[in-house]
Amino acid sequence: MIKKMSPPDNEFDIPAKNCYRMVILGSTKVGKTSIVSRFLTGRFDEQYTPTIEDFHRKFYSIRGAVYQLDILDTSGNHPFPAMRRLSILTGDVFILVFSLDNKDSFVEVQRLKQQIFETKSCLKSKTKENVDVPLVICGNKLDRDFYREVQRDEIEQLVAGDRSCAYFEISAKRNSNVDLMFQTLFTMAKLPYEMSPDLHRKVSVQYCDILHRKNLKSKKIKDGDAYGIVAPFARRPSVHSDLMYIREKAIGGGQAKDKERCVIS
Repeated sequence: MIKKMSPPDNEFDIPAKNCYRMVILGSTKVGKTSIVSRFLTGRFDEQYTPTIEDFHRKFYSIRGAVYQLDILDTSGNHPFPAMRRLSILTGDVFILVFSLDNKDSFVEVQRLKQQIFETKSCLKSKTKENVDVPLVICGNKLDRDFYREVQRDEIEQLVAGDRSCAYFEISAKRNSNVDLMFQTLFTMAKLPYEMSPDLHRKVSVQYCDILHRKNLKSKKIKDGDAYGIVAPFARRPSVHSDLMYIREKAIGGGQAKDKERCVIS
């Protein structure tokens, strides 16, 4: 009997240390959703549809451990600054996207990188720890025959000396450098590199029992392999759930009030 997943419930009881959130930020029309689509399905959609905010969830079984990765595809517009800060606070790894033929989108990435640093610093203010946020900056639309508005020396200046930041020029349309970008991001974050789309076997929800480690005797399932399952109908957690997530993942209950001030200030 195939066990169906119940999207609102964490039926897999995944420990907090194995739960992560990837946040994709950038201006409108730079290809954020196309990168997410490549990550989840391996496909590229030619039709542009503006994103308000999309939430996805993926489960992994890697070397005997189970992981949960939430993916937050944000809007290029941000009319609610508090929600944008909350998205940053809940993020564990980040992808900042600009278009190589749009200087304004690069300026926005510069601003976002600084905002991530400042927002995460709010959480660390009492512990005096250095802020170390794994992120990659993507110059997208490499496939186009265009006039390059963002020069390489500007990009090098943005990432220079930051060991937690990497830069890739990619094409979501042609799938150029996308897998390498994800693999680098997960490696920087000390996550299993098998989370990268090209390094695990993609299975449908009907195989979700592998997350319970129940079907390993099946000829189709091997204990040493890596598997990824996209959760259907994943829903964006509530603000309260996000605050609890930050508390558990980042700083512990003793600084909960400081954390909430980070969101609303």
